[in-house]
Amino acid sequence: MIDLQKIAIFAGGLLCGTAGVKLLKSKEAKKVYAHTTAAALRAKECVMTDVTKVREGCGDIVAEAKEINEKKSSESAVEIIEDTCE
Repeated sequence: MIDLQKIAIFAGGLLCGTAGVKLLKSKEAKKVYAHTTAAALRAKECVMTDVTKVREGCGDIVAEAKEINEKKSSESAVEIIEDTCE
């Protein structure tokens, strides 16, 4: 025989699943989704602004490092020329 408890559990799960789908499709749920998505978009914009600032700072550091290396290499070239003149 079929166990009545198993049928009741299956029917309860089916009922909860159906109610859950209706709940997820409701207007209130869609409003929550829209507000959550809007907050995520605002957070993304804030993060992207910070990333841009960091990139600009890194670009300045790299440019300064290149200048330092150019000065060092030109100084070492001058030293080599001076050594050969003596």
